Amino acid sequence: MPKFAYVAVKPDGAQATGVHTATTLAAARVELVQQKMRVTQLEPKKGWREFEISAARVKPADLMHLSRQLSAFLRAGIPILDAIRVLAEENDKGAVRRVLGAVDRDLRSGLTLSEAIDKHPRDFPEWYRGILRSAELTGKLDSVLDQLSAYIERDVEARRKIQNAMLYPAIVFVMSIGTIVVLSVFVLPKFEDFFASLDAELPLPTRMLLGATRFMGTWWWLILGVAAIATVAGVLAVRTPVGKYAWHQILLKVPVLGEAIRYSKIERFTRLLSSMVEAGVPLPLAMEVSTTSLNNRVFERALTRVRAAMLRGEGLAQPISSTGLFPGIAAQMIRVGEDTGTLDTQLEVAAMFYERELDFKISKVTAIIEPVVITVMGGIVGFVAVALVSAMYGIFRTANLG
Repeated sequence: MPKFAYVAVKPDGAQATGVHTATTLAAARVELVQQKMRVTQLEPKKGWREFEISAARVKPADLMHLSRQLSAFLRAGIPILDAIRVLAEENDKGAVRRVLGAVDRDLRSGLTLSEAIDKHPRDFPEWYRGILRSAELTGKLDSVLDQLSAYIERDVEARRKIQNAMLYPAIVFVMSIGTIVVLSVFVLPKFEDFFASLDAELPLPTRMLLGATRFMGTWWWLILGVAAIATVAGVLAVRTPVGKYAWHQILLKVPVLGEAIRYSKIERFTRLLSSMVEAGVPLPLAMEVSTTSLNNRVFERALTRVRAAMLRGEGLAQPISSTGLFPGIAAQMIRVGEDTGTLDTQLEVAAMFYERELDFKISKVTAIIEPVVITVMGGIVGFVAVALVSAMYGIFRTANLG
């Protein structure tokens, strides 16, 4: 019988992970829910005999176009089976054709769209799948797909801005490292040989640089080994619930960068929650899906408590304000939405506000990164230049004395 790996939240709020055996993915989800567990992640578990080279994933930009096209087909009254088949045949991306082909087969076997997509967790994020499940219940699949497309488009655009902003510092870094390696490996040893022939001592900066390059040349295997061990240990630690929570906490406390991360999570949460409330998804379910979409344990833990408080009748604005993660203006907008019955509108306004704030924060981060990278690399290149000039000056002085 198939096995499914799951991550869920117990009734007491504690997180649970494990493997559940069931006939289908949908059956596994139902059985876990019957155990009073709130499932946040569920996917087929492969044994070592089933291991195979992973196929290419569906990229966010392709998922954006796919959602928009599927929404247009459904709005035009085309049956979903025909829409999936046409999109699979006409798409030029192998990953999209692979996924749509599998979804088409599952739909024809009697599964719903959300159940078919649930079988592809690598291609569809958990929050995307959760929203689709909710959209099927409300009968607003076309509008929800359109909203998902718009959200993914904004997310892709934000990623492009960050990548473009990091391009220049990356080029400076690579060129500086290349310059240092060329000077240290090919130029400085010539000075060393010349000074040795004159029975003279190299200047201190030159000796320091040569000592550093010799150390790295002799003990490169130890340096790489320590770096590899530290990297593996860090990755394994971050994969544990405690380690991941601690890592996310550290990131949120980093000056400037932490603010950008915090605003990105607030923007995503308010945007998704607004879309789902507007689509008619019940608020507790919308809260659950929006929370699992954040991929940040600090926010997830805090918002799980907010959801529990909301179910106890404490509302949404006050528990969110008490987390300390949301600025006061966000809580005020949510409170206005609760009092006036326009929660979806106020959440959308909040999302637009924090989208603009996020753009500013990203610009601020990149504006700081560029001079920091240039200053650090400039200092290193400057030290190499001083070592070279000192060696040249030593040559001239030795020649004049001679």
